[in-house]
Amino acid sequence: MSYALITGASSGMGRCYAHELARRGYGIIAVSNRAEELHAVGEELRAQHGVDVITVVADLARKDAAKELYDMCKGEGYDIEILICNAGMLLFSTLAKTDPARLHTIIDLHCTTTTLLCRYFGEAMKQRGHGRILIMSSSTAWLPYPTVSHYSATKAYLKSFAFSLWYELHRYGVSVTAVFPGAVDTPFYNLSDRARRIFRHLGIMLTAEQVARRGVRAMMRGQRRLTPGIFTKLVVGICAILPARLLDLILRIGPIRRLLERV
Repeated sequence: MSYALITGASSGMGRCYAHELARRGYGIIAVSNRAEELHAVGEELRAQHGVDVITVVADLARKDAAKELYDMCKGEGYDIEILICNAGMLLFSTLAKTDPARLHTIIDLHCTTTTLLCRYFGEAMKQRGHGRILIMSSSTAWLPYPTVSHYSATKAYLKSFAFSLWYELHRYGVSVTAVFPGAVDTPFYNLSDRARRIFRHLGIMLTAEQVARRGVRAMMRGQRRLTPGIFTKLVVGICAILPARLLDLILRIGPIRRLLERV
């Protein structure tokens, strides 16, 4: 059986990616540091799709996490056809007010571990002559984003990394797809149900199921990049041509300035 390895699989988009790929008949290796939620997802997948599911509880911000995960899969003989690098965390705060330990965690989780997972599993896919990698970046990779400068910088790293890795691997039968979602209705956002419904209705926010479904479809087609949602495409396009001076003036508007000073 071919397996899909999904990081951050205990909730949100990771859980949805697991369901999308299990529906296609792949065995699932679901990885997360949230044991109770992860095991619940494992039971869901087995009951609904009848596929083999292995749950791995791991702190992916640890420096040895990627190698340990690769060694486990290799030792157990799991054929990893698909790698979904989805695990992430979102911190809302200006850099000066962010705990340095949290900065280490987000950089290691998003950048170091993702890079090493692609290094180990990507090499195996290259030698085998086939495989698929999907890397979750963010629309913030394309634009300056005060209060999440650390988060958006890691996502910009993943953008550059994924694009470069595509050139290295696609000629060997290994596709690399980078996904750049905007706001997604996941536990990342502490919003009321009413606000979520309004944002979804307006297209400002997509559901995790929508993003995962489009992401898997793009990956299976071998697309190099995907920005799901018309609203997100529009925002990224506008910000790409917005002069820095104009953005700085917008950030000086009273309510916006006071909000930035609080976080």
